[in-house]
Amino acid sequence: MARMNNDPSTQNQALAVLLLDHYAGRIARARRTYLMGLSGLQGSGKSTLARVIKTQAESRGIPTEVLSLDDFYYSRSDRELMAREIHPLLRTRGVPGTHEIELLMSVLAGLPKASDKLPVPYPRFDKGRDTRLPPSRWPKVTRPPKLVILEGWALGIRPQTVAALAAPVNELERTEDPDGAWRRWVNKQLRGYQPLWRKLDALIVLQAPNWDVVRRWRSEQEQLLIARHAPLAMGGEAMQRFLAHFERLSRHALATLPTLADSWVEYDTERHVTGLNHN
Repeated sequence: MARMNNDPSTQNQALAVLLLDHYAGRIARARRTYLMGLSGLQGSGKSTLARVIKTQAESRGIPTEVLSLDDFYYSRSDRELMAREIHPLLRTRGVPGTHEIELLMSVLAGLPKASDKLPVPYPRFDKGRDTRLPPSRWPKVTRPPKLVILEGWALGIRPQTVAALAAPVNELERTEDPDGAWRRWVNKQLRGYQPLWRKLDALIVLQAPNWDVVRRWRSEQEQLLIARHAPLAMGGEAMQRFLAHFERLSRHALATLPTLADSWVEYDTERHVTGLNHN
């Protein structure tokens, strides 16, 4: 396909239309709520695109909700407990095992087309303060959606082989996980995410060019938090350490997700769409 207009807003609008055109028939025929997964590494723009798809779907008369995997991170106090009882690296949110998957599955179970469980509350995670908002401030789904878009950085990733876990991928793993206990635990937790992935009616992957570009994109996002004076916004060194927790599975995702996806969107280094592919 020809590269889309470089304006991010125009590009997202065009991409949302193309994706909805492709999936509209399947959504219409679905006998239950259609669950669309939108997977992309840090800084790829998946949250923004999810909101645009929702707006476009609503304009077509498709009641739509957006859920973010990030909102299901465990609270900071829960992760502190995990850091003490399992491994110190679990203090940092992000890797499989730091999401409350059971809660996400429960929320999804309450969102069929005709539900007597509504309204359904779901958590909201404050990244600026690195913890969940209290339940009194959680948003609620008040109407049965026809389409649910679940967006998140890890969606669709499958566990690595035991052999792939042996060698560290960066300095963080070499010095703070020298025996591989953390990465083996994370990989084991990822197996528990597979039932959620199997619930996806479609998996759409936003494919970055490489890991170095992902690091730059995510650092640019953090600069926006710094500009807004977010309490726990990270500077350069802290950001690089934070991203090191994600590097292993991010590289794994870049190598494997396009072949697992129903659709995948190719981006260049400046987040311009250069291709839309359907498997």
